[in-house]
Amino acid sequence: MKMSKQFPVNALRVFEAVARHGSFTRAGDELGMTQTAVSYQIKILEDNIGEALFLRQTRQIALTETGERLLPKTREGFELLREAVATARQTADEVLEIHSTPTFASHWLARHLGKFQLKHPNIAVRLLRSENGRDLTRESGDVAIHISEEPPPGLMSDPILKLSYTPMLSPALAASIGGVHEPVDLLKLPWVSTSEEWWQEWLTAAGVPFSRTIPARFSAFGALDLEAGAAIAGHGVAMLSPFYVAEDLTSGRLLQPFDLLLGDGKTYWLTYPPQRRKTAKVTAFQQWLKAELPPFSHDTA
Repeated sequence: MKMSKQFPVNALRVFEAVARHGSFTRAGDELGMTQTAVSYQIKILEDNIGEALFLRQTRQIALTETGERLLPKTREGFELLREAVATARQTADEVLEIHSTPTFASHWLARHLGKFQLKHPNIAVRLLRSENGRDLTRESGDVAIHISEEPPPGLMSDPILKLSYTPMLSPALAASIGGVHEPVDLLKLPWVSTSEEWWQEWLTAAGVPFSRTIPARFSAFGALDLEAGAAIAGHGVAMLSPFYVAEDLTSGRLLQPFDLLLGDGKTYWLTYPPQRRKTAKVTAFQQWLKAELPPFSHDTA
């Protein structure tokens, strides 16, 4: 065999099928090939090896001595290939790589993934915090949590959640001004960083005139988990979602003085590449997440 010749993988596959069936016709039926195409592939292999592989007899074929030597290793090789592919598929099915915005990852997903793994013990989870908008059409990952008004282009996108927000603060900070009894009392306190426009919308809805700037003591550049931490530490009043800080409200680390909540017009989307929409691990996670987070549900205090 000349090593300069292209390795005839397809011809070997045809050879194995012909040897197994003892027939060019039946091998062709299995492989979806005509008898002529099967004969051509066998000829390619015989030319490559330099020896005949089959004895063509009337209405039957038989392996030559060279064919007998070639067959066991050929079968072994294809078994190894099938095993390798099966292992690769199994590994891919067992590991689910999730990319999530930091706050959703740390304040909800990481705390609940144990329930998913109890339900699907064969699926290992790799959770990675990443900035919003990770492009799964170009980067690795099975699914990603994306926050936007419209679904990101080029991906399958399932709406999973809408959040509402309201001012929250530490009980100690509220006590420092004798308590927060009316929305206007919030104007006496510093804010944890968020846009004035967002505050103005809430205060206007609460019936409070908004005509001056209130200094912010802490800037987290919109990272909700950091803003929540700053509010708990008493640095100021933060615009937070009860969905993320339910435990802090229950424990008394945070105080929500008013029932008025406003949405920000954005949706949390579960995104994944179109080619992965039917994979078992993605389907399992999609169904579990939707059961845990009813689509487009607004949280309440």
